[in-house]
Amino acid sequence: MSAVIDFKFVFLCFADFVSNIQTLITVRLSLPGRIVEDGTEKATFDIDKGVFTLKVNKETRGEHFGGLQMLTSLLAPKGSQSAKPLVEDMSAVSETTGDGEEEDEEEFDWQLEQEVYTDQSEEELGTMQKYGFANQRSGVFARLQEELSDVIDVKNPEETLASERRRARLEAEALAFSSDHYLADLFEDDEINRLLKFTPWWSKLSPTTEQKGISAVSFSDEEKEQLRKFTNRSFLLDKTSRCQAWLSLLDILLAYSYAVRSAEGEHSVESPWTIRKLSGTLCWLETYSCSRDVLVSFGRRVLCYPLYRHFALVALSVCDTAKILQSGKACVLKCLLDIHKVFRENDPAYILNDLYITDYCIWIQRVSSKKMMELASMLQHTLLQKKDLELELDELESAARMVVEEEEQSSTESSSSDSSSESEESEAEEQVCSDSKQGGGETCKDIPSEPSSSPSSPIPALSSIALSPSVNRKAGVESSDSQGSRQLIQELGRQMTEELRISADSCSFRAGEMLFADE
Repeated sequence: MSAVIDFKFVFLCFADFVSNIQTLITVRLSLPGRIVEDGTEKATFDIDKGVFTLKVNKETRGEHFGGLQMLTSLLAPKGSQSAKPLVEDMSAVSETTGDGEEEDEEEFDWQLEQEVYTDQSEEELGTMQKYGFANQRSGVFARLQEELSDVIDVKNPEETLASERRRARLEAEALAFSSDHYLADLFEDDEINRLLKFTPWWSKLSPTTEQKGISAVSFSDEEKEQLRKFTNRSFLLDKTSRCQAWLSLLDILLAYSYAVRSAEGEHSVESPWTIRKLSGTLCWLETYSCSRDVLVSFGRRVLCYPLYRHFALVALSVCDTAKILQSGKACVLKCLLDIHKVFRENDPAYILNDLYITDYCIWIQRVSSKKMMELASMLQHTLLQKKDLELELDELESAARMVVEEEEQSSTESSSSDSSSESEESEAEEQVCSDSKQGGGETCKDIPSEPSSSPSSPIPALSSIALSPSVNRKAGVESSDSQGSRQLIQELGRQMTEELRISADSCSFRAGEMLFADE
């Protein structure tokens, strides 16, 4: 029996005062294999879960029907492929009120001139540059000038050649690269090490499950609903277009792998920006010619734009992407659906869904699993080195390490000089004390900070002079009054000065007498 079958179900809907309302539902399925209609087929409906269960015998028992999770490809029969571009009329339908007037909630700025958009002719479209999925789209950004800067970095995508876009991308990356940021993440890598230890959900999948007909990937109800909303279509691509489609898919998955790891599996408000910014396909409408170009572009952008800029994250994102591809079409489709949801909830990143992600979600359901395994194998055997990024990372790291070593050496020498100076000071103190002992002086315990005066000077002796009992008594009587204390101190100072002067005069007089006697 043909793989295209119409299943018809009749069920009753019950409502208030309404019964026996028969509703006919026709589901047209395109199965990957042949089945037989021999009277043993069964269909049940779980009213609590809202799920239909169909049981039909296969024409060849034991045959594997692959891709049953690819709901979009099952909901429509295989049609003829057309070489003409697929065009959909997305013209808006005006909503009117009861009076027949058009209801428009958008407010216009009446000070600006309003220009009516007119479709380009075929000649004008032919001169425009191609972009989007497999380079199948053009003229989209001609009417989206306001959202252009928030979605892509190309200033004029309709007239910019692919070579000019690549040159502008490389120049922008060279200007955005910050050596300080890169070295900070290189030497202060606590956060980086934590991200490197994170385990994403696809790491637990086995690469051979889909080949055996067992898919370990399950889709949520929201994802299944989104698959049913997609319009199934066929893509007739030549060899060059198919190659570009695969390489752009690789670029998008690399950006997605980094975004998941850097956020530790949780999406945030930065997720749409991260995925878009790290993908040259989404940000610069880039078209790649080989896988190495994809890896170099991704590596450069990781070290130029996001919060965490470390080459180890580049290498691990490549391994994550290879794991996703090895896990089969279902795993890739789940990642694309996650990207579609992130862009769908962000304005105006949803434009990238129309250009790339939606078509990828439909196209990936029908591609060959063998081709996907070949891409994963190629990715695993491609070696990406720092010198390939052309950001002079090796020279930068060598210079930074030399500076660090010099600083460590300088700090070591400084600490050793401090310790030597301390030892010299202690030796000097010991020498002074020993000299004092030899001169008959008191044993030196603590060297005062102030320089000592000569022994003949009477000033140092002031500190060791004991007050007479009469003076002590005066001080005891006057101690309760602070003003009296200050006066007492002044009086004592004058008395001590007079005594010292008298003592000095008497010494001079005696010396004169001795000199006179000698004469």
